[in-house]
Amino acid sequence: MSDRGLETRQFGHRARLALSPALAVKADDQAHAARTMWNLLHAWWQMMPKEKRTLANADAAIRQARQDIDFLAVLPAQAAQAVLKTYFQAWKSCWAGRADTPNFKARFRSTLTVDVPQGRDLNIVRVHRRWGMASLPKIGRVRFRWTKELPVGKQAGEGYRITGARLVKDALGWHIAFRVQTLERVPEAHQGPQVGIDVGITVPLALSDGETYEHGEWLTSREQARLLGLEQRA
Repeated sequence: MSDRGLETRQFGHRARLALSPALAVKADDQAHAARTMWNLLHAWWQMMPKEKRTLANADAAIRQARQDIDFLAVLPAQAAQAVLKTYFQAWKSCWAGRADTPNFKARFRSTLTVDVPQGRDLNIVRVHRRWGMASLPKIGRVRFRWTKELPVGKQAGEGYRITGARLVKDALGWHIAFRVQTLERVPEAHQGPQVGIDVGITVPLALSDGETYEHGEWLTSREQARLLGLEQRA
């Protein structure tokens, strides 16, 4: 938080990637390698004595695995480090009681993901009103749908920048989720008394002091006609 009443905020923005078949295969290979890295790391964790389950030992094991197993070499080094960081964070969340014990990731029940920890590696450029381009390690230059203003070029700064990204594959294909850091003004603390708010349908807002707030028409006449048609069809 800065001295000018600004604080750092993080938010994400997800955009669809337009990958050629060859680039999609590269992304798939990296995601499967990342899943395998997680599973090998989990097996290593279970096999090692407690006193040797350290971040340094795990990092050394990952580096050795990437040298010995060609399949894992397709995963960029920074993405492999991100797997290690996520795995250790999963154990910390488990110990704090916020999550279950980490487990192996099944091939067909886990989401394919690849992390790009460093935002500077992306080299994002807007090339069209609807398209942007980014560089992905060991994949190449790719296009993505530009649906939201992003801090690139002259718009980027120390307080407003992209800090990284993650590739995610779902039923519609590959997407890229950008991690964006921004500075926002800290809202001033409310000086008046506290009040409870109850949200409803008949009465949209009811306050604990007895005051209520009404809402306008929920649907326009056109929306009501469309809803009626859908109900009749059902």
